[in-house]
Amino acid sequence: MAKVLEVKELSKQYSKVLAADKVSFDIEEGEIFALIGPKKKRKTTTIRMISTLITPTSGDAVVAGNSVVKNPDKVRECITYLPDEAGAYKNMTGLKYLQFMAGLFDTDLDKINVCVDKAKEICGLGDRLNDKIGSYSRGMTRKLLLARAVMTKPKLAILDEPTSGLDVLNAIEIRKTIKKLAKEEGISFLLSSHNMLEIEFVSDRVGIISKGHLMVTGRSDELKERYNAANLEEVFERVVNANEVH
Repeated sequence: MAKVLEVKELSKQYSKVLAADKVSFDIEEGEIFALIGPKKKRKTTTIRMISTLITPTSGDAVVAGNSVVKNPDKVRECITYLPDEAGAYKNMTGLKYLQFMAGLFDTDLDKINVCVDKAKEICGLGDRLNDKIGSYSRGMTRKLLLARAVMTKPKLAILDEPTSGLDVLNAIEIRKTIKKLAKEEGISFLLSSHNMLEIEFVSDRVGIISKGHLMVTGRSDELKERYNAANLEEVFERVVNANEVH
């Protein structure tokens, strides 16, 4: 399969803190890759460099053939980024919000309607799309935001803590939606989560970051076998503890 993302020794230095140190990995078309680590800031730094929100100190990331260093505008055309603190306009109805956001990507009314129809299908909010977003639960808002993020069918969807703060049922729905979009639409996902159960369920491969270093990557079952662990939490603990010693 074609590589949608190639991260090549990506580094970020903040004064005396090395937030990312020569991080390298890739993501194929339709693949879900998860980054996990003990410190949210380290994972988020890598994600924001790939999203073109911050400039790398060194290294590069190539999205669909476009460099985040040399062609950030081209990268932005083929990615979407949903941070965990993202919100929506509370005084808008869900439908008006989707129409407004789709209009930022295209001026063609037919294409806008196609995007909105896709988002309506993905979020599954039905008649509640006619209500103001301020009346939505956190789970409903998150479904709306995910639908907004993927309605344009980006090459790469970057999701930071996609189910943070959600109840179990809403979190399960979000995870199933991500897996369905990867399988049926061919969208590639880069996600960050502290929820190990979520990572095992939704991701095809996992990368563990500790102290700015990408320590290991692989499928969950491969990593559990390699570290003689019963679950991904044990893998995570052993990888991070081994790095703390060095």
